[in-house]
Amino acid sequence: MKAIISHDIDHIKVTEHLFRDLIVPKSMARMSMELMSGKISVREYILRWSDFFKNKWQNIDELITFNNVRGIPSSFFIAVNKGVGLNYSNVSALLWIEQMKLRGSEIGIHGIEFDNEDAIKKEYDLFSSLTKINTFGIRMHYVRNTSKTFQLLENCGYKYDTTEHSFKNPYKIGNMWEFPFQIMDGWIIENGKSWQSRNLEEAKQSTLKLIDKAHNENLQYLGIDFHDRYFSHSFQTWLDWYVWLIDYLIQNKIEFVNYNQAILELEK
Repeated sequence: MKAIISHDIDHIKVTEHLFRDLIVPKSMARMSMELMSGKISVREYILRWSDFFKNKWQNIDELITFNNVRGIPSSFFIAVNKGVGLNYSNVSALLWIEQMKLRGSEIGIHGIEFDNEDAIKKEYDLFSSLTKINTFGIRMHYVRNTSKTFQLLENCGYKYDTTEHSFKNPYKIGNMWEFPFQIMDGWIIENGKSWQSRNLEEAKQSTLKLIDKAHNENLQYLGIDFHDRYFSHSFQTWLDWYVWLIDYLIQNKIEFVNYNQAILELEK
């Protein structure tokens, strides 16, 4: 089994959300609840306030640096469309896309449109036009999908999709590869709530059970989704969990590949 680590970019600046949605007040309520329940430290609480004032809700550079030092392929899904609490501009997205290209990251689209073929194709064409990337994959924001989503994505020309959450090996839908994934940071640490409900040790034990299940299901690839925003001391449990997970996989001789590398292996 090999591991595919990917990262969804949901936010870039705090100001994206001012007067547009309730993300900022919800974040304030969340961190207060986590502090009062003992899930985060006073230091984390202060650092999150610092993030507000710095207008910084991304840690893309830091995450690429960590991954590159560890020899982990950096695979990012970034949006060119707004929706469901995702509000950054294409100007902001393109600044980071250029950095990702320069540093050898794999780049796919964090999709918003999932149930209308014309809208999906428009999003696909816009991403290709802006990024000058001809073939790429997608993961839907909030992994939204219907029974027809994957076929619609294939119709529009996507090379691969990794929206499905299941313990399955990759499979083809027409010319498109579907890569189900198994582990997401929020599902582990929040555990069905809208705030942190597990500590680091609980998160580790939950993750180990999923890794064991992947082994038992004879999966070729273990898909892991970690959001760049949480690669920060403002979210210490999330940061420590990601570092632990990467080191655990390295210590257990798990090789890392990105989606395009996996496709090359599958199509040999």
